[in-house]
Amino acid sequence: MRMRKKKWADPWLAEHSDYIYENPVEYKGRWRELFGCEILHVEIGTGKGDYLNNMARMYPSEGWVGIEKDRSAAAVAARKAIEEENPDLHNKRMIVNRAEDMCEWFEEGEIDIIHLNFSDPWPKKHTHKRRLSSKSFLDMYDRLLNENGRIRMKTDNKDLFEDSVCYLNENGWILVEFSVDYRRTNHDEDAVTEYEQRFLDLNQPIYQLCAVRRKADALMVE
Repeated sequence: MRMRKKKWADPWLAEHSDYIYENPVEYKGRWRELFGCEILHVEIGTGKGDYLNNMARMYPSEGWVGIEKDRSAAAVAARKAIEEENPDLHNKRMIVNRAEDMCEWFEEGEIDIIHLNFSDPWPKKHTHKRRLSSKSFLDMYDRLLNENGRIRMKTDNKDLFEDSVCYLNENGWILVEFSVDYRRTNHDEDAVTEYEQRFLDLNQPIYQLCAVRRKADALMVE
């Protein structure tokens, strides 16, 4: 469900351009330098920002970038980060723009982990190419992730999850984690978002996977 447009969003985004960017081409190849980190995470589809903000707090030595194309949602997420008690923004930033343009903002091999959390399932067949796990996106991730990089995905949508497993298998990726009821056991290393909690409260399963490219997997085995 799309968030209702918030009139305050655009002016607020303009006032906080030091934290949330529209087209950060100047940071291409320099994100680790900006954060002073060794590991760089990118979450595509940040929504209201719960996952990004909580994970950045849990892993303060790692860098976190959230991408959200909906300007109202992006403004809500950024405001949460900036206005939270004792905000620490040293290791996180946001981009309000389309993920299709990621190659403009990140160097090849610059990213360690890409997170896809509760992405739009685009259920109609003619819209499947818009899915963040479809072939065109996987090809882009292949360029932007480093040789041991990985994709981490969570969703409540069974059809999207099953199709995503097929997309990954068909395009040279290997599953190293796979769960059809991710929260059955406690996963303290992974933040629970507000959206995810709704499904947990309804006792609905969360589907989860982690995938690496075949060549990366071979390197790790060797």
